[in-house]
Amino acid sequence: MTEGAVALQEAMEDAAATHPRPHLRRAWRSLDGWWDFAACDAEDPEDVTYTGRIQVPYAPQTSASGLQAPLDLSVTTLWYRTRVSPSPAEVPARHERLLLHFGAVDWSAEVYVNGTFAARHEGGYTPFTVDVSRAARQGPFEISLRAVDDHSDMAMPRGKQDWREPHAIWYPPTSGIWRSVWTEKVHRQHIESLRWTPDLARFELVALATLAHAPLPGTRVRIEVFDGPQVLADTDTLVTGQHMTVPLRLPDPGVDDARNGFLWTPDHPKLLGTRVTLSVDDEVVDQTEGYAALRSVEARGRRFLLNSIPHPLRMALHQGYWEDSGMTGDDRRYREDVLLARRLGFNGLRLHQKIEDPRFVYWCDRLGLALWVDLPSAYAFTPTSIERLTRTWLEVLRLYASHPSVVVWVPFNESWGLPDIPREPAQQDAQRALYALTRTLDSTRLVSGSDGWEQVVSDVYTLHDYIQDPETLLLRYGSKAAVEENIERLWPGGREQGLGGFAPGDRPVILSEFGGTSWVPVGEDGWGYGVVRDTLTFTGRVEGLLTAADRAILGKGIHGYCYTQLTDTYQEMNGLAGMDRMPKGDVQRLSSAVRGEPYDPANPLWYSKRWRGQRNP
Repeated sequence: MTEGAVALQEAMEDAAATHPRPHLRRAWRSLDGWWDFAACDAEDPEDVTYTGRIQVPYAPQTSASGLQAPLDLSVTTLWYRTRVSPSPAEVPARHERLLLHFGAVDWSAEVYVNGTFAARHEGGYTPFTVDVSRAARQGPFEISLRAVDDHSDMAMPRGKQDWREPHAIWYPPTSGIWRSVWTEKVHRQHIESLRWTPDLARFELVALATLAHAPLPGTRVRIEVFDGPQVLADTDTLVTGQHMTVPLRLPDPGVDDARNGFLWTPDHPKLLGTRVTLSVDDEVVDQTEGYAALRSVEARGRRFLLNSIPHPLRMALHQGYWEDSGMTGDDRRYREDVLLARRLGFNGLRLHQKIEDPRFVYWCDRLGLALWVDLPSAYAFTPTSIERLTRTWLEVLRLYASHPSVVVWVPFNESWGLPDIPREPAQQDAQRALYALTRTLDSTRLVSGSDGWEQVVSDVYTLHDYIQDPETLLLRYGSKAAVEENIERLWPGGREQGLGGFAPGDRPVILSEFGGTSWVPVGEDGWGYGVVRDTLTFTGRVEGLLTAADRAILGKGIHGYCYTQLTDTYQEMNGLAGMDRMPKGDVQRLSSAVRGEPYDPANPLWYSKRWRGQRNP
């Protein structure tokens, strides 16, 4: 590749890394920074007296927010205010729109523009958009946001956010704005959403695009796919409806070895650049850039298959919290976590009880990690909780649809929110319903119906077991017969693994939570499933558990695992690294145990021979 081509590729990657919507990139402007702030129960913006300033996008419970006093748990209502002065280039003409995007506001948000109500959104983990064109045409304008977050509401999809003071495996709550706020100017007729779906059998990418409005006569869309500077596919299509499906056949070399150069895997994270251009009567009205990837996911013969090849999953649990900023990260921190996982030998992460920023998922796409994505749980079973879970899940499915790293959806974890599922048919139906909804909307990925136990329906058979003795772990999961006996004889976690006769059958068995060993120095307190007091003992214990899990894969008892966990998270100190991301044990020994191979200092990130040397992450 020439220096110019490398520069072009790096520029595309940098743009994707910093853009809050990596697959649909246009010029944008961040509104992050200091906003006026008040914690008060006012219902209208004119009744608010702003008493402080807050650093957006950090939650008020974090030190990064800049607030001098911690937010009391009894506070439920927060107000934010800022003033936006559009540049001449940002002021929308009559045929243009200025869109205001909120990455996430926990839990419910009301947006006011110049004191007038503009939009409402519920759901603390997903983005939403407000049209502020009319105000922007008048000059500088004011944005106010009211966020309501009742921590005692157990019907709210909250994930690991505690409803009281942090304890055990639950963490400080997050309220208000906690992800970036930004604007972009678009033509009235623009590409509102874009989803890329790979079809490996046909060696093609399928673009599913939705326009903001029904097309005018003469509307066309051009879609290009690139491998660096090389054009792989280029199609120009007459647009006849607001929703369109456009297949793009890629040049198929036919031979597997040559084909593999185009395919995405964690150890060969191949991304293809994309550009979509919308025109009306030959006038370009919108152009976006992004990326896509070719890969397939399936389960067969008790194996997890990636691109039709058995691909044992060696994952770590990722909570996604930082000591100073809570759930809010940035590009440097996202990249750091992904590289930490790869240095430790893992080829995947389970995003546990949190919906990550799409920029984090971009780094998993680019640097190579397979992802399981949890829906943050509610803890009550009510019509309201199921409605909220379903709405949030639908938004998550759309948000992550084009990311090749996402391979498994997890709508329920350990029956959280389904407390009486062994006895209550309605709760069993809820598990079936979200499984069926997920499979209906996305047949290209697998679904773990209720991860860990009390499974009614699932594409994978998952188990959670925090036994601290490596030999016992191997005895339980080292062969197919051992797994079947363990399921029947011993219920890990004290719960029945499958309900109504649900058994592994042809599904891959995944030990999707195990380990959990904490290193807590003498004289300090910390929570974990097993506690050791020095680093040598820690490395030995964890190495033994990882080696046992690897031997269980070789013995065909399981076809993957997820170690708890990548980093410490507040009082839960069972990470392989501290909350500061510094590894606790010997990285070479641990990564070798994860991979079941000798450590190669020339390949510390465990990439394939084909990929090695093509990138400098």
